Amino acid sequence: MAKEELLTVEGVIDEILPDGRFGVTLENEHRIIAYTAGKMRRYRIRSVVGDRVHVEMTPYDLSKGRIVFRERTPGQGPGGGRKRAFRR
Repeated sequence: MAKEELLTVEGVIDEILPDGRFGVTLENEHRIIAYTAGKMRRYRIRSVVGDRVHVEMTPYDLSKGRIVFRERTPGQGPGGGRKRAFRR
């Protein structure tokens, strides 16, 4: 039996929930609960409220999903907005 195709949709994070879950409002105005994918956790990609994300969903349960990509926010360079400490 072949693996089912996943639906990939875009949305915006609107709430941070416990246990690494997020409330995401999709572009079709539906709201789902999503968690971060393993690669995003491995490479410590952080998501905050207002980030645009790509979410994979199974056709069997359209109320849950997995965040697989976070779009880069304009104005943020590589390494985030951290300031470097002065060293002598």
